[in-house]
Amino acid sequence: MNATITLLPGDGIGPEIVAEARRVLEAVAKRHEHTFTFHEGLIGGCAIDAHETALPEETLGLCLSADAVLLGAVGGPRWSDPKAAVRPEQGLLALRKAMGVFANLRPVQVLDALVDASPLRPERVRGVDILIVRELTGGLYFGQPQGPEVIDGRRAAVDTLRYKEDEIRRVVQLAFDLARTRRKKLTSVDKANVLASSRLWREITHEIAAGYPDVECEDILVDACAMFLINRPADFDVIVTENMFGDILSDEASMITGSLGMLPSASLGLPGMPGLYEPIHGSAPDIAGQGIANPLATLLSSAMLLRSSLGLKKEAAHLEAAVNRVLGRGARTADIARSGEPVIGTRQMGQCVIDALSEV
Repeated sequence: MNATITLLPGDGIGPEIVAEARRVLEAVAKRHEHTFTFHEGLIGGCAIDAHETALPEETLGLCLSADAVLLGAVGGPRWSDPKAAVRPEQGLLALRKAMGVFANLRPVQVLDALVDASPLRPERVRGVDILIVRELTGGLYFGQPQGPEVIDGRRAAVDTLRYKEDEIRRVVQLAFDLARTRRKKLTSVDKANVLASSRLWREITHEIAAGYPDVECEDILVDACAMFLINRPADFDVIVTENMFGDILSDEASMITGSLGMLPSASLGLPGMPGLYEPIHGSAPDIAGQGIANPLATLLSSAMLLRSSLGLKKEAAHLEAAVNRVLGRGARTADIARSGEPVIGTRQMGQCVIDALSEV
């Protein structure tokens, strides 16, 4: 296969982890006789510094013309002024909107080798395998009007939570399709006891569920789901929810594994459009440039890229098996190491995975 992959290293630890992903993808391509062509673009804070915009037109063009896009992270204290006219996160939101990636897939899987890394008791997390499907281009993050106001001479602000029927239907339909390929259980998360948008969400979910009699479907309020993720996470299979709830719940669920540094994500849209892949951990500016960041979430995001955008299922499984083998041998970055365990850095972990690829 000949494929074009656009890399967006971004800010903080982004350049370090994306560099390892490129090395690993090159190793996969060599092993399986593919040709991957890489292009790099600026996004986020580094783009603001260089071009005074968080998403330059050149970057957007590279993304839309690629077969897939791999992102590191955006943001950091340098650009964190909430009063700033241009902020790094605007670039990411604009990219998602332009690419039409309406569904964010976040797998949360506790690997046997990392059961002890979880802050929860081993018996609670062993066997956890959840797929969170988050609606990505609607809801509170995109609704209008949005922004500051002055009411009766005092400061105020407004955010609008709005969902259209088609926005809900397409992401819930995708979640049911995914549940059908897994353990055939779907949990729809909303706040239907308070929010009109959630009542519409629940109504449409029930309409879609009628077409999937083989998939068990349940409704859970978002606050209850937040509790159940801690006290019975293994009960979940596929969780589908709106944008803000998904943002919060997927970060909570990530800690079941013990580290944000282990969790990948894929953002998918219409057929024929490139997917957007990224680790969920953010830019971690406190450790940027030190060579100690965990690259495994980015490498697992690369496996999702291989599978979902390039159709290379065997190669994706090969990469995931290499990661599991490395962890099984005890390789640990600082975020997943127990007290007293030896740790390795970003590049060393990447090299361990590359070496394991030749063995799997």
